[in-house]
Amino acid sequence: MVNVIGWDIGGANTKAAFISTKNGFIKELNTAIEYFPIWKDPEKLSTVLSRLKKRVSGSVKLDCVGVTMTAELSDAYRTKREGVNHILAHVAQVFPVTPIFVLDVEATLRSIEEAKSEPLKIAAANWAATGWMVSQLVKDCIIIDVGSTSTSIIPVIKGAISAAGKTDLEKLMNGELVYTGSLRTNIATIVNSIPFRGGVARVSSELFAQSGDVHLVLSNITGKEYTVETADGRGKTRTEAMARLARVVCADIEMLTEQEIVQIAKYIYNRQIEQVAEGLSQVYARIRPPTKAKIGAVVTGVGKDFLARKAAQRVGINDIIDLSKLVQSDIATVSTAVGVALMAASKLEGRTVQWTP
Repeated sequence: MVNVIGWDIGGANTKAAFISTKNGFIKELNTAIEYFPIWKDPEKLSTVLSRLKKRVSGSVKLDCVGVTMTAELSDAYRTKREGVNHILAHVAQVFPVTPIFVLDVEATLRSIEEAKSEPLKIAAANWAATGWMVSQLVKDCIIIDVGSTSTSIIPVIKGAISAAGKTDLEKLMNGELVYTGSLRTNIATIVNSIPFRGGVARVSSELFAQSGDVHLVLSNITGKEYTVETADGRGKTRTEAMARLARVVCADIEMLTEQEIVQIAKYIYNRQIEQVAEGLSQVYARIRPPTKAKIGAVVTGVGKDFLARKAAQRVGINDIIDLSKLVQSDIATVSTAVGVALMAASKLEGRTVQWTP
């Protein structure tokens, strides 16, 4: 029996996945996610980790923990080195006697000492956890993981991750990272103008509304699924979301009709699909020529259905698999944490842990 927790410590959300395995198979899986904007108070990270540990594993004795992160990019830290070291210090504080494995961009688990010595190989490696997990199940595909903040596009060829970029910067350049997400993206980074009343209205660059408002208005998400702060600090009803969207064109809900605001939301939504599709096309063009294998898509993340799937269809990919259905478990919002937990459990078991016997 092996008991592990996988952690994905993000700038806005911290995710945990507890896995208990026996004879190479998963026997128990518990997951949790907490909205924790680390830039507000980085020193509270250990408290968040402790709280999530209790939620997913209770008092069970852990054999190890696996860790990946993106929070080092937060402007709470001057450099990624500072961020990685600070985050790992908090993990070590919460797990002082438990072995800690840290994921790097080569999809390798390292000791915490090794991780601290090469922090840039640890920074933003969470995509490798999802890539590794899916590569054990599907030999040729493109993974599209649309989170609350950004989208990772991860090619898998012949059962191995085939990413051209390792760092966020490299991935932004080659299409493997698209900084658009389901909840937190500023509308002004999706569109710079909107067709309106027979003309075109340029948008305000203020943070008046975010992508979560678009998807709430269009019923792509529910208020409960809108798990982050709103731009104005108000609530998460459809009416409140519409009020925020009206401000994007410097108007309000007394100046615009409901139909006009819905049309604004639809235009922004369509452009966001295009943003993901643009990155996907860039990656697909690179991996398609060398292989004759059929390349489908595996979708996951908060936006797996209304962004990832739509983007895949827009570039002509019709063979689309939902990761949660593939593994028969609802892991879409925590797939990175589950992936690093599986990697850690497999390391201790000495073989790749399987989902079902």
